[in-house]
Amino acid sequence: MVDVEVANRSGLAVDERFAAELARRVLVAEGVEDGELGLAFVQEQEARILKREHLGIDETPDVLAFPIDERDELPAGVPRQLGDVVICPAVTGEDWAEALVHGLLHLLGYDHGSEMEAREAVLG
Repeated sequence: MVDVEVANRSGLAVDERFAAELARRVLVAEGVEDGELGLAFVQEQEARILKREHLGIDETPDVLAFPIDERDELPAGVPRQLGDVVICPAVTGEDWAEALVHGLLHLLGYDHGSEMEAREAVLG
């Protein structure tokens, strides 16, 4: 099972339980049945700082993905450290679930393009 740790620092109401369930559903659909994921909902300033520090772009994003363990095969009993998805609900509004799916796909190695769009259509 994928362990999802959710933190809401956004100051906005977010259905954390639904977010964790959606993340698990997307990951299982993508073949990830065991691992650890961090999911953070943050304010605009924190999202902007993260994007500037990690990507060198000074703007407020809707979602960021920070993969940790990109390996497909690990020794038995070792959970995959998937990484973190950071969402800014002040930017996404009520569409934060779509941003979560998008961020998870980035975490799993998808780049923008037709393949990612096709997966989003199926998973969203």
